[in-house]
Amino acid sequence: MVDADPGLFGPESVTWQMHGDPMMWIAGVRALYLQALHPRAVRGVMQNSDFRKDAWGRLMRTAGFVGTITYGTTEAAEKAGARVRRIHRLIRATDPETGESYGIDEPGLLLWVHCAEVDSYLQVERRSGFPLTAAQADRYIDEHRHSARLVGLDPADVPATTAQLAAYFESVRPRLAASPEALDVDDFLRRPPVHPLLVPARALLWRRVAALAYQSLPPYAHELYGRPVAPVHIVDRRLRTAGTVLRHIPARLRWRLPPGHIPNAMARLGPGSRPTPYKLRSGAAILDGPGRAQQ
Repeated sequence: MVDADPGLFGPESVTWQMHGDPMMWIAGVRALYLQALHPRAVRGVMQNSDFRKDAWGRLMRTAGFVGTITYGTTEAAEKAGARVRRIHRLIRATDPETGESYGIDEPGLLLWVHCAEVDSYLQVERRSGFPLTAAQADRYIDEHRHSARLVGLDPADVPATTAQLAAYFESVRPRLAASPEALDVDDFLRRPPVHPLLVPARALLWRRVAALAYQSLPPYAHELYGRPVAPVHIVDRRLRTAGTVLRHIPARLRWRLPPGHIPNAMARLGPGSRPTPYKLRSGAAILDGPGRAQQ
């Protein structure tokens, strides 16, 4: 166990503790909503895949990638990153107004997708009651400059603190819009096609997940989509309620869901590597100096 590979982040990172929380699923849906507001980015997705038929696959592939780079070995994370870079190099999109053809691996587009994901994970977790200090939130963003490298970005060009992340979103806002493709994503996430037998479950469960993910978006996103939401304090109360309910589901049941990244990591590193927010409260997960992800 002593010599086992902790991976890119390791059990002493904020990422390791936070990514084991069940609210990450709602955060992932929020990221889809936010990413869709960049016309060039969402166009690359819509022109190169049948989003309506493969949206679940896309969501699961994203979850699988995040799980691999968080809890997998260094080799597995590097291979996952290489696979993403290889796919991105082959895909291009076309601007219907100008006829311009561009690669979806443009640094600006990669940076948007990265920042939308990191912001969504951090916002939903903190607002739903996951215990993070301001310093730990900064540490989380800094750790994910490493994941940015995996998809082809220079870590030096990626926000390293919450202040830098906020400044990035302020700078990119003029380029955001509720394009026809973004509205297609919104429509899909609100009413995804399912088997007739699953329609009641969609109405009972998924509708609430999608609604909460949408409500947790920043105000400018609500303005662009054109659907207002309740005041922030009410949305935060809903997020905390959802977090409380989901966190009462025993971890041993939640972590049985495929592909089993967390149980595999614990088998590799021992029971002491179990992700838990209590380590953050005690400060045990935060190093005084640079952690593995910064090396």
